[in-house]
Amino acid sequence: MAKIYIPYGTVEGQTAHIVEYIAEVVRANGHQAETADLKHFPNPLPGGYDGVIVAASVHVGKHEGSVADFVKKNLAELERLPSALVSVSMAAHGDEHTAEGYVEKFEQDTGWRPAHVGLFAGAVLYTHYGFIKKHVMKKIASDKGSLDTDTSRDYVYTEWDGVRRFTEDFLAQLAEPGSQK
Repeated sequence: MAKIYIPYGTVEGQTAHIVEYIAEVVRANGHQAETADLKHFPNPLPGGYDGVIVAASVHVGKHEGSVADFVKKNLAELERLPSALVSVSMAAHGDEHTAEGYVEKFEQDTGWRPAHVGLFAGAVLYTHYGFIKKHVMKKIASDKGSLDTDTSRDYVYTEWDGVRRFTEDFLAQLAEPGSQK
């Protein structure tokens, strides 16, 4: 049984939902999982873990600052342990090139080159936004050709089967002797 640490940063909460789902998949596969919101627990990576899955949302083209800080502070451990990055952005919903560019920038900024990267789409949560943000998000969606502009409802684009497969693939790598980190 492996112990997996899953630190994350989220702005609107979809990354937290994805992280909780990842933790459920880890536990369903007979392992232990601990999640930590880096805004509230920016501590160093605790010892005793067999793997780390770092998750961060992207806003205005950048991953969460608390996550970048965590990665920089814990770079040696992330390079020593099997580790992965989960990048959550709206670009992952139809603009993979841009989503990959966010990860490349994150890698340049932090110096971390994770062997496993998952690109997952987030959500547009109109019902959670204030008046201005709701209309700004509607305009952005409309400008990108999206029909998802009904502000009386939310749109979740996360591909949950993909999140499950990504997590199971990461766990399978842990089980392989001499697995790539």
